[in-house]
Amino acid sequence: MQADFQDAHERHWQDAELLFNVQRLANADHLYGMAAESGLKRLMLAFGMRFDHVKDMPAERSDQQHAERIWGRFETYRCGHHQGSAYTLPTENPFANWHASQRYTARKHFDENRVLPHRSGAEQVRQLIKKAEREGLL
Repeated sequence: MQADFQDAHERHWQDAELLFNVQRLANADHLYGMAAESGLKRLMLAFGMRFDHVKDMPAERSDQQHAERIWGRFETYRCGHHQGSAYTLPTENPFANWHASQRYTARKHFDENRVLPHRSGAEQVRQLIKKAEREGLL
């Protein structure tokens, strides 16, 4: 299969929202991270991230990360692109305490206080994706 970061972003966002609205917070939280990661990687491609089409993944090891690390990596590409100044994110990473391995964590460890910052971070990425679509970057 072929990577489609933009479709993955939207799909993960939609499913996260469905789960959040029925209080399935553990899986919603995981998908908010996946949504943010996918959206940021799509923007990073637009800003010049190299992609290995044979391996179907970003070419640089440092770009093959999940939400907690990609948030910072995004800045590298955004700052180096002539349109990047219009696509800023908060410096503080809302996914600093999010890890893909948490998909194995018991649901009792997830509450709205934990999930809401991740939801907000994914929403910020979602707004940048929409902006990039409106402006013809994507």
